[in-house]
Parts: sequence; structure tokens; C-alpha cells
Amino acid sequence: MSASRRAAPATRVPGPTRPIRKATSAPKEVAIINRAPRQPAPVRSRVPGLVAAFLIGALVAGGLVFWTTRPSSIEQVADQIRAESALRDKTQITTLTELARTTRDRLVPVTEGLSRAMPVDGTAGPAVVSDADVESWRKAATAAVDGFADPPSGETATNVARSTLASAVRQLATTVDTYASARALEGTARTTALDLAVRQRTNALFAWSVAATALDALNVDAGNGHQHVFLPTSPGEGELTPDTEPEGSHES
Repeated sequence: MSASRRAAPATRVPGPTRPIRKATSAPKEVAIINRAPRQPAPVRSRVPGLVAAFLIGALVAGGLVFWTTRPSSIEQVADQIRAESALRDKTQITTLTELARTTRDRLVPVTEGLSRAMPVDGTAGPAVVSDADVESWRKAATAAVDGFADPPSGETATNVARSTLASAVRQLATTVDTYASARALEGTARTTALDLAVRQRTNALFAWSVAATALDALNVDAGNGHQHVFLPTSPGEGELTPDTEPEGSHES
């Protein structure tokens, strides 16, 4: 059988592969750009920041100090009461001083008349005293006592000065009454009554001198200066006497 045999395709034996070169591009020139040198960033001043921080700290600290040390409402009320009390006391001192001057002027004729009727040293005999004189003394003493009726309430020192003045005035009024009673007596009874009247007068003048000294000190402390409201006395009666500072002087 004749058969035509198809020739097999020729087999291509691969030979050794040659490396394929990659195309290389031509080297590029690197352009160098001339730039200006970089300037350093400006340094900001720290002074404003420090000042601001200090101010804030001061405000905060001041606020804390004020908050912790501020007076409470009770303290504020207490301060207001003390201020009002001091102002009221100064007014009362001035009023009391005026009353003491008026009372002193009213009582001077009484004390002078009693000194003539009952001399302290005993060297001079008693002056002639009429019933009209005694009645005049009584009226003056009674008016002085009435001047201290219904006293206002004030500071302790002012109250003491006022009360001592009032006590002196009442004692002097009692002296006048005792003397008036002695005039109606005779002998030993008269002498005893007159001796009692002398002691009462001495106590009254001494009490007044104590009150006048206290009132003087109150006026100095209140800013009014020295105010001497003393009754005239005879030597040897033992009363306190005013200082040598001028009237109205602020020297203590």
C-alpha cells in the first residue's frame, strides 16, 4: 500500500539564548538651581508673654487672697456697728462737756457761798447767810440735778464720767439741805450737822474733780482737745486739779 507519508515538520532545536539588552537612555543632565540661602525664622521676643503670664498670675493670686481674706457679712456688720458707736460716743462726749460747763456755771455761786458759810481752814468765821441765799442755792442745785435726769446710754467711759458728775451734783444738793437743817439747830447738834455738811461738800467737790479729769481725757481721745470743766476749790480740800495744757490742746 502506497501511502504517502506526510513529512513531519522539522523540529527547531533551540540554541542558546542571547541576553537581550535593554535600551538605556542617554544620561540626563541634572540642573542645579541656585537658590538664595534660607533665612532663619525670626525669634519672637518672650517678654510680652512673660508679662502676660505675670499679670494673669497676679490677678489669680490677688483674687484668691481677696476671696480668702475678705470680711464676712458678720464682720462687715460688726465694723459698721463699731463705727456708728464711735460717732455716737463722740457726739455724746461733746454734749456731756457742754452740760458740765452749764452745770459748773450754775453751781459756782453755791460752792462759793458754802465756802463762806463753812470755811475749810476755820481761820475766818462763817459769813452771814440769809434764808434767801440758802433758797437760791437749793434752786441752783436742784436744777443741776435735773440736768442729769434720763441719761442716754453710751460707751462705758462716757457713762462713768456722766454718772460721776451726776453723783457729785446730788451730793452737793445734799450738802445744801444739810446746811439748811443745821441753821435751825443749836449747840452740839448744830456743830455736828455743820461738820457733816462740810464732809459732804468735800466729797461732792472731789467727785466732780474726778469726773472732770475723766471728761478731759475723753475729749482728748475724741479729738476735741483738752476741756477743763473743774469747779473752783479752796486749798487743802484734796480735789484733783486740771493739767497745765491749754484749753483745746491735743497734747496728751
